[in-house]
Amino acid sequence: MSLDVSPQLLAEAESGEVREQDFVETVRTSLPYAYDLIARLADELRSGASEFADNQTPPPSEKERGQLLRALSSDAIRSSLERHFGITLAFQNCHRVAAFRPEARGGETHTRFTSVRAQILNQSPEFRDC
Repeated sequence: MSLDVSPQLLAEAESGEVREQDFVETVRTSLPYAYDLIARLADELRSGASEFADNQTPPPSEKERGQLLRALSSDAIRSSLERHFGITLAFQNCHRVAAFRPEARGGETHTRFTSVRAQILNQSPEFRDC
């Protein structure tokens, strides 16, 4: 299971729309490693002049790696985090996440980061089973 959904949030979803801030809070508490990593990248991006901020440090355990993979593989979670932090996310392997400014999507740097070539160059034997 990806998220620890409260009975209240489940009832809201069953009866209609869910407030996105409630969903993001559920993501924060259910996937704290992923949430904190993306929050850190968003802060780095906002505080610097770089075109993007990225993480190249593997998660400390499979538990954290699983959180990151669940957060980035779900369209709903990923897009909610992008809107919440005002960023565009890009993902290359089991831990290389990058935060871009939304207007950078489709630009030269974003396109290069998300290219087939970049994906291939970012591989190594230790990532085969991640």
